[in-house]
Amino acid sequence: MKSKSFFIYFIMVCFVSFTHLFATKEANELCLMPFPAEMKYLAGTYRLQAEFEIAVFEKVNSRVCKAATNMLRRLSGRTGLFFPQVHISNQSKSENADFNIRVKRIGELKLFEDESYHLMISEKNINLEAETDIGVLRGLETFLQLLRADEHGYYFPAIEIMDTPRFPWRGLMIDVSRHFMPLEVLKRNLRAMAAVKLNVFHWHLTDDQGFRIECKTFPKLHEMGSDGFYYTHEQVKEVIAYAADFGIRIIPEFDIPAHTTSWFVGHPELASAPGPYSIERYWGVKDPTMDPSKESTYEFLDRFFMEMASLFPDEYMHIGGDENNGKQWNNNQEIKQFMIKNNIVDTRALQCYFTRRVMQILARYGKKMVGWDEIFHPQLEPGAMIQSWRGHESLYEAAKEGFYSILSRDYYIDLIHNTDFHYLNDPLPQNAPVDKEARKNILGGEVTSWGELVTQETIDSRIWPKTAAIAERLWSPQDVKDVDDMYTRLEIINIQLEELGLQHIKNYEMMLRRLSNYQDISALKIFVDVLEQVKNYDRHFQGVTYSSYAPLTRTVDAAMSQSLTDWKFNKLVADFLLNGSESYLIGIRCYLNLWQENHDKMLPIIANAPILREVETLSKDLKNIAEIGLQAIDIITGDEIIPSQWCAKSKEILIQARKPRGQVELIVIDAIERLVEKCCANSLKQ
Repeated sequence: MKSKSFFIYFIMVCFVSFTHLFATKEANELCLMPFPAEMKYLAGTYRLQAEFEIAVFEKVNSRVCKAATNMLRRLSGRTGLFFPQVHISNQSKSENADFNIRVKRIGELKLFEDESYHLMISEKNINLEAETDIGVLRGLETFLQLLRADEHGYYFPAIEIMDTPRFPWRGLMIDVSRHFMPLEVLKRNLRAMAAVKLNVFHWHLTDDQGFRIECKTFPKLHEMGSDGFYYTHEQVKEVIAYAADFGIRIIPEFDIPAHTTSWFVGHPELASAPGPYSIERYWGVKDPTMDPSKESTYEFLDRFFMEMASLFPDEYMHIGGDENNGKQWNNNQEIKQFMIKNNIVDTRALQCYFTRRVMQILARYGKKMVGWDEIFHPQLEPGAMIQSWRGHESLYEAAKEGFYSILSRDYYIDLIHNTDFHYLNDPLPQNAPVDKEARKNILGGEVTSWGELVTQETIDSRIWPKTAAIAERLWSPQDVKDVDDMYTRLEIINIQLEELGLQHIKNYEMMLRRLSNYQDISALKIFVDVLEQVKNYDRHFQGVTYSSYAPLTRTVDAAMSQSLTDWKFNKLVADFLLNGSESYLIGIRCYLNLWQENHDKMLPIIANAPILREVETLSKDLKNIAEIGLQAIDIITGDEIIPSQWCAKSKEILIQARKPRGQVELIVIDAIERLVEKCCANSLKQ
């Protein structure tokens, strides 16, 4: 018991000793994300009192009233103050209110709608004005982020903010086909999207592994292609209405002509090769593809899209169009004859033929098409939107040809890149090789959360908090790109997102408790805090075959998509090596001592939790590299002479520690390696 108490005390001392090193802003300064377009400080502060009252004027509708009421409840929750207003309504028009909201018109959920707002906070009152009610929603989120506290209570800084988004299309795609997500998962992510001013929810509803929407016209689609996990029409309407209250559009995706195995389970006649078909259980690019040579295929799709168009109100509908390997087309003699007869030179041109036919169907029902890069073709008719997963080059090419384009390349959060990698990925950098007219066609971007390796208990930790940083890239001015400042703000925003129901923090420790076989998780958390799953799609190629029914409950699944511990330690080391200040050594030593001593505490946990044995050697490696880091610090500060062969031996240990195990890897090696390189470079100079 004494040992455990000392362990906790040691952690607390370390935390207090160096937390201040990351405070790049004063405690009372702004922690906003996305950062506003324009702002200026005013004199004084607005002190929050229990009598706080909100009034809404001019164009009042239920969306504004719900948003204002929701904001008031969240403000009450953060402060513990008992505000007198139960809910805000069109009767809330007190001339003496503390917070006055004015709306010029009711906004429409459509592309290019005005989302700007003007927020003014003085010592006496608060005023929020916007062209549309959607702009009010964006301003209310900024207002909540401005809340501060001191010994006198809660307050808001006096400030004026004029804000408007840089890009009109700021989206998050969630794949519910690979792993079905219940409504509450979608709703809590919609709430989080609104908090960081994202405005498009891209709902990936069909793929090889599941057909996730009720189709009354062709009920075999969902009855036979979903394992019973799908959304009814009423549930779809519920999600659409829920998103609308947050000013978020919903774009459904029905992926065709490839990624369509689940369609063919009930309707094999649509396929380019004979059935029977069964729901795909494994991941990757599959052969099954719709037959583009049959008129019956388009008749089927016409009836299908007629039903879906009546269900989804947005003017855009996504048809996927990606990763058609063409194998079934090349092996089908009737399709090859069709190509010859219609002068279609290859499968890419055949897909363009298919895309144009589907585009015409959608147009009949008042819809515009969105598709992945593969739909872009010289023969594609104007009016489609291209979503680029291949990169800026294809994005620019489409924009130059007059197509609206959005970027998803390097917003693939399932690749487990660091947040700053995504944050610095600009859809339209200053040096982009496109002219003024083409720039107008680049509308923004979308974060993509693919569903192969997520469940409802892990999806939040894969999306958040890094999506908040991407949201800033899509909303804020181009010159807002200080990485350290972003991480400092993100640490606070990350916690604030919890009040919206996200489980990215809560589920982490829950999963650790399960992994430990319900033992004390203190040491396990210290260890997993410095682990990440391997990047890109390497996880699929490291000795484990994943499927739709595989367990996603191992260490690799519990590990966060990016640990802020990694950023903190790397920053400490970088700052120390840059200026040599010993003030950073307290924090560095605290981390290294913590990791050096942790393996011995992990051993009894692993002994009673077999699931952890696959990462036991990584725990030992963390101890080893921490010891090297401490030795390096002593050498750099002159407390120890570099031993013979130390450099070579240390580098060998670091190389060994880099090897992934259990599809996870240590993420603090780079910083320790820099300390070693500093030592070895100094020894060569002597």
